Amino acid sequence: MASKKPAEPKGYAEAMREIEGILAELDSSSIDVDVLSAKVERASFLIQWCNERISAAQMTVDELVATLDIDGEEFEDEEFDDDDDFDDDDFEDDDE
Repeated sequence: MASKKPAEPKGYAEAMREIEGILAELDSSSIDVDVLSAKVERASFLIQWCNERISAAQMTVDELVATLDIDGEEFEDEEFDDDDDFDDDDFEDDDE
């Protein structure tokens, strides 16, 4: 007997809500042991589905960032040190 393909969520947010609902059910002591396996299997499918969407989005973002042209130079993924922009003195209260 061929197993049918699990229903895909409409989007990432819907998948996360369903995962959270399943986790809440698993945390409760009232979960029916007969449906436990099905719930865990569904949660596993949804987590894998979400991870695939995150990976695809990350690849798209990386490709887009790589094509950015900032000041005539290709943008490189480097860490910016924002600490140089502000001094601690900038945040002191004027009431002192």
